[in-house]
Amino acid sequence: MKFLLLSLVLALSLCGTTLAQSFGSPDKSPLNVAYLPDNFAHDRDPGEKAIVKVYFSQPQKKNRVIFGEKVPYGKVWRTGANEAVEFRAYQDITIGGKSLKAGTYSLFTIPGEKEWTIIINADLDYWGAYSYEEKNDVLRVQVPFRSISMVVEAFTIKFEDKGNNSAVMMLAWDQTLVEVPITY
Repeated sequence: MKFLLLSLVLALSLCGTTLAQSFGSPDKSPLNVAYLPDNFAHDRDPGEKAIVKVYFSQPQKKNRVIFGEKVPYGKVWRTGANEAVEFRAYQDITIGGKSLKAGTYSLFTIPGEKEWTIIINADLDYWGAYSYEEKNDVLRVQVPFRSISMVVEAFTIKFEDKGNNSAVMMLAWDQTLVEVPITY
Protein backbone atom coordinates (compact mmCIF):
# COMPACT_ATOMS: atom_id res chain seq x y z
CA MET A 1 0.00 0.00 0.00
CA LYS A 2 2.84 2.39 0.90
CA PHE A 3 4.57 1.52 -2.39
CA LEU A 4 1.40 2.29 -4.36
CA LEU A 5 0.90 5.62 -2.55
CA LEU A 6 4.56 6.59 -3.02
CA SER A 7 4.38 5.67 -6.71
CA LEU A 8 1.25 7.76 -7.16
CA VAL A 9 2.82 10.81 -5.44
CA LEU A 10 5.98 10.46 -7.53
CA ALA A 11 4.01 10.13 -10.77
CA LEU A 12 1.91 13.21 -9.99
CA SER A 13 4.96 15.29 -9.09
CA LEU A 14 6.66 14.31 -12.35
CA CYS A 15 3.55 15.30 -14.31
CA GLY A 16 3.56 18.70 -12.60
CA THR A 17 7.24 19.20 -13.37
CA THR A 18 6.75 18.21 -17.00
CA LEU A 19 3.80 20.58 -17.37
CA ALA A 20 5.69 23.46 -15.73
CA GLN A 21 8.63 22.95 -18.08
CA SER A 22 6.46 23.13 -21.20
CA PHE A 23 5.80 26.86 -20.73
CA GLY A 24 8.35 29.12 -22.38
CA SER A 25 10.34 31.85 -20.72
CA PRO A 26 9.28 35.49 -21.00
CA ASP A 27 10.04 37.33 -24.23
CA LYS A 28 13.35 39.17 -24.31
CA SER A 29 11.45 41.99 -26.02
CA PRO A 30 8.28 42.40 -23.93
CA LEU A 31 4.97 43.51 -25.37
CA ASN A 32 3.80 47.01 -24.52
CA VAL A 33 0.82 49.23 -25.39
CA ALA A 34 0.66 52.95 -26.17
CA TYR A 35 -2.62 54.88 -26.06
CA LEU A 36 -3.86 58.16 -27.42
CA PRO A 37 -4.74 59.89 -25.14
CA ASP A 38 -1.66 58.82 -23.17
CA ASN A 39 -3.44 58.62 -19.80
CA PHE A 40 -6.07 56.22 -21.14
CA ALA A 41 -4.67 53.12 -19.45
CA HIS A 42 -4.13 54.63 -16.00
CA ASP A 43 -6.07 57.48 -14.47
CA ARG A 44 -8.51 58.15 -17.28
CA ASP A 45 -12.00 59.53 -17.13
CA PRO A 46 -14.32 56.48 -17.40
CA GLY A 47 -16.26 58.23 -20.18
CA GLU A 48 -13.15 58.89 -22.26
CA LYS A 49 -12.54 56.62 -25.22
CA ALA A 50 -9.24 55.69 -26.81
CA ILE A 51 -8.54 57.27 -30.19
CA VAL A 52 -5.53 55.09 -31.05
CA LYS A 53 -3.98 52.03 -29.42
CA VAL A 54 -0.63 50.57 -30.54
CA TYR A 55 0.70 47.14 -29.52
CA PHE A 56 4.48 46.83 -29.92
CA SER A 57 7.42 44.83 -28.60
CA GLN A 58 10.40 46.51 -26.99
CA PRO A 59 13.84 45.31 -28.08
CA GLN A 60 16.77 46.50 -25.97
CA LYS A 61 19.81 48.49 -27.14
CA LYS A 62 22.33 46.35 -25.20
CA ASN A 63 25.35 48.50 -26.18
CA ARG A 64 24.67 47.98 -29.90
CA VAL A 65 24.64 50.57 -32.67
CA ILE A 66 20.98 50.50 -33.64
CA PHE A 67 20.15 52.60 -36.70
CA GLY A 68 22.36 52.01 -39.70
CA GLU A 69 23.64 48.69 -38.28
CA LYS A 70 21.20 46.55 -36.25
CA VAL A 71 18.32 48.24 -38.09
CA PRO A 72 19.62 49.06 -41.58
CA TYR A 73 18.76 52.30 -43.36
CA GLY A 74 16.50 52.07 -46.40
CA LYS A 75 14.82 48.74 -45.52
CA VAL A 76 11.36 48.01 -44.14
CA TRP A 77 11.56 47.47 -40.38
CA ARG A 78 8.92 45.83 -38.21
CA THR A 79 9.31 48.82 -35.85
CA GLY A 80 10.22 46.97 -32.70
CA ALA A 81 10.62 43.23 -32.28
CA ASN A 82 8.66 40.02 -32.63
CA GLU A 83 5.26 40.42 -34.33
CA ALA A 84 4.50 43.34 -36.61
CA VAL A 85 3.25 46.38 -34.67
CA GLU A 86 -0.55 46.52 -34.46
CA PHE A 87 -1.98 50.01 -34.94
CA ARG A 88 -5.67 50.41 -34.06
CA ALA A 89 -7.54 53.64 -34.86
CA TYR A 90 -10.94 53.79 -33.15
CA GLN A 91 -12.05 56.70 -35.34
CA ASP A 92 -10.97 58.29 -38.61
CA ILE A 93 -7.69 60.19 -38.14
CA THR A 94 -4.98 61.81 -40.23
CA ILE A 95 -1.32 60.82 -40.04
CA GLY A 96 1.12 63.33 -41.45
CA GLY A 97 -1.80 65.02 -43.21
CA LYS A 98 -3.08 61.82 -44.87
CA SER A 99 -6.45 60.31 -44.00
CA LEU A 100 -6.76 56.94 -42.30
CA LYS A 101 -10.12 55.23 -41.74
CA ALA A 102 -10.89 53.71 -38.35
CA GLY A 103 -9.62 50.13 -38.25
CA THR A 104 -6.77 47.81 -37.34
CA TYR A 105 -3.53 47.89 -39.31
CA SER A 106 0.16 47.03 -39.11
CA LEU A 107 2.72 49.79 -38.67
CA PHE A 108 6.11 49.55 -40.36
CA THR A 109 8.88 52.07 -40.89
CA ILE A 110 11.78 52.59 -43.22
CA PRO A 111 14.51 54.35 -41.23
CA GLY A 112 16.64 56.69 -43.29
CA GLU A 113 19.70 58.81 -42.71
CA LYS A 114 17.71 62.02 -43.26
CA GLU A 115 14.05 61.04 -42.76
CA TRP A 116 11.84 58.06 -41.99
CA THR A 117 8.94 56.58 -43.92
CA ILE A 118 5.97 55.66 -41.74
CA ILE A 119 3.86 52.89 -43.27
CA ILE A 120 0.34 51.84 -42.34
CA ASN A 121 -0.41 48.47 -43.95
CA ALA A 122 -3.62 46.42 -44.20
CA ASP A 123 -1.95 43.05 -43.47
CA LEU A 124 -2.26 41.77 -39.91
CA ASP A 125 -0.98 39.08 -37.57
CA TYR A 126 2.40 38.04 -38.83
CA TRP A 127 5.91 37.87 -37.50
CA GLY A 128 8.26 40.74 -38.23
CA ALA A 129 8.37 42.29 -41.69
CA TYR A 130 9.23 39.10 -43.56
CA SER A 131 5.79 38.88 -45.21
CA TYR A 132 5.43 42.63 -45.75
CA GLU A 133 3.86 43.53 -49.11
CA GLU A 134 3.99 47.13 -50.29
CA LYS A 135 0.85 46.62 -52.40
CA ASN A 136 -1.14 46.42 -49.13
CA ASP A 137 0.03 49.82 -47.85
CA VAL A 138 -2.86 52.03 -46.83
CA LEU A 139 -0.70 55.13 -46.40
CA ARG A 140 2.91 56.27 -46.30
CA VAL A 141 4.26 59.52 -44.90
CA GLN A 142 7.76 60.93 -44.66
CA VAL A 143 8.79 62.40 -41.31
CA PRO A 144 12.05 63.84 -40.03
CA PHE A 145 13.89 62.33 -37.12
CA ARG A 146 16.21 63.95 -34.65
CA SER A 147 19.04 62.86 -32.47
CA ILE A 148 18.50 63.22 -28.73
CA SER A 149 21.12 63.44 -26.00
CA MET A 150 19.70 60.70 -23.78
CA VAL A 151 19.97 57.01 -24.65
CA VAL A 152 16.63 55.19 -24.80
CA GLU A 153 17.50 51.58 -23.87
CA ALA A 154 14.17 49.94 -24.81
CA PHE A 155 12.40 50.82 -28.05
CA THR A 156 9.34 52.86 -27.11
CA ILE A 157 6.21 54.27 -28.70
CA LYS A 158 4.37 57.02 -26.82
CA PHE A 159 1.72 59.61 -27.66
CA GLU A 160 1.82 63.25 -26.68
CA ASP A 161 -1.47 65.14 -26.92
CA LYS A 162 -0.88 68.65 -28.31
CA GLY A 163 -4.46 69.90 -27.80
CA ASN A 164 -6.91 71.04 -30.48
CA ASN A 165 -7.43 67.42 -31.62
CA SER A 166 -3.78 66.93 -32.49
CA ALA A 167 -1.08 64.68 -31.12
CA VAL A 168 2.34 63.30 -31.88
CA MET A 169 3.20 59.61 -31.94
CA MET A 170 6.81 59.40 -30.74
CA LEU A 171 9.06 56.46 -31.61
CA ALA A 172 12.31 56.44 -29.65
CA TRP A 173 15.27 54.10 -29.41
CA ASP A 174 18.96 54.62 -28.77
CA GLN A 175 19.47 58.35 -29.42
CA THR A 176 16.83 58.67 -32.15
CA LEU A 177 13.39 60.25 -31.84
CA VAL A 178 10.78 60.22 -34.60
CA GLU A 179 7.63 62.32 -34.22
CA VAL A 180 4.59 61.49 -36.33
CA PRO A 181 1.81 64.14 -36.38
CA ILE A 182 -1.75 62.87 -35.88
CA THR A 183 -5.02 64.77 -35.93
CA TYR A 184 -8.41 63.42 -34.90
